[in-house]
Amino acid sequence: MPDLTHGDDVAAVNSLRSAVMRLSRRLKHQRVDESLSPTEMSVLGTLSLCGKATPGELARKEHVQPPSMTRIVALLEAKGLVRLEPHPEDRRQKVVTKTEQAEAMLAESRAKRNAFLATLVDGLDEDEWAKLRAAAPVLEKLAHL
Repeated sequence: MPDLTHGDDVAAVNSLRSAVMRLSRRLKHQRVDESLSPTEMSVLGTLSLCGKATPGELARKEHVQPPSMTRIVALLEAKGLVRLEPHPEDRRQKVVTKTEQAEAMLAESRAKRNAFLATLVDGLDEDEWAKLRAAAPVLEKLAHL
């Protein structure tokens, strides 16, 4: 547990926050489809990971209110990126799945962002690259806590 009263820990947390935010902003500019908001892209990414989900489950995973997720899902459905299907056990609910069009767009987006990151990583020396590879699982864990 970091000691946020200790100078080195405070500096490390501050540096991590700043670096993650700047890198995230730069990655957001590497979009394939400018008509989608970052939140819409995030919902599609979540669906890509979990396969399908109810709007309520998506709202929890994306940390938004259910009415907001209902609007986001409606926008994605209108763009042909998600499909709503009846819930297999609860007729009051719907299940959201991504379409093939969404999967193709996500694949293109991942490729573009990966290429961008690869150009950045190309500027690292071997020791820095090894440290970044080792840190990747830890950053992934932080992203999902």
